[in-house]
Amino acid sequence: MSSATVIGVEEYLRKAYRPDCDYLEGVLLERHVGERDHSRVQASLTVYLGNREKEWGVWVFTQQRIQVKPERFRVPDLCVVAGPMPEGPALTEPPLVCIEILSREDTMTEMQERIDDYLAFGVRYVWLIDPRTRKGWICTSDGIKEARDGKLRTTEPELEVPLEAIFQAAGV
Repeated sequence: MSSATVIGVEEYLRKAYRPDCDYLEGVLLERHVGERDHSRVQASLTVYLGNREKEWGVWVFTQQRIQVKPERFRVPDLCVVAGPMPEGPALTEPPLVCIEILSREDTMTEMQERIDDYLAFGVRYVWLIDPRTRKGWICTSDGIKEARDGKLRTTEPELEVPLEAIFQAAGV
């Protein structure tokens, strides 16, 4: 759902929204959050990745604004940045991974638009996780592939997240 109000980038960046909204050429787009399974998987994944930040040389962010185009901001459930700690209130350089946890109301059309925005911006990996089916997908510029072995991965740096461990810790 988007609001009818059109606002400028500066106003979007000055305000706090609860939950935060995507910003697409002046229009606020609400995100589908608030479901127990979504919340639990997000928390479990945050802990799993956060515990490995030093080992992997990454930074983990939840609900971090990413400026994918001059007048377009996305807010993934989580993202992983390799290298030094980014500066500024919004990410202006592509993270290594953007992670979206599916909610019941998410549509493939909406999700594909998000994936396209991330990949066009230079994000190398987009991970989709569905708590209801307990499945995950890895999206890259080469396409979308189901993580049939139950592991979400990246290369350079090598990250590996076993979905079963995430789902078990989340209690879903």
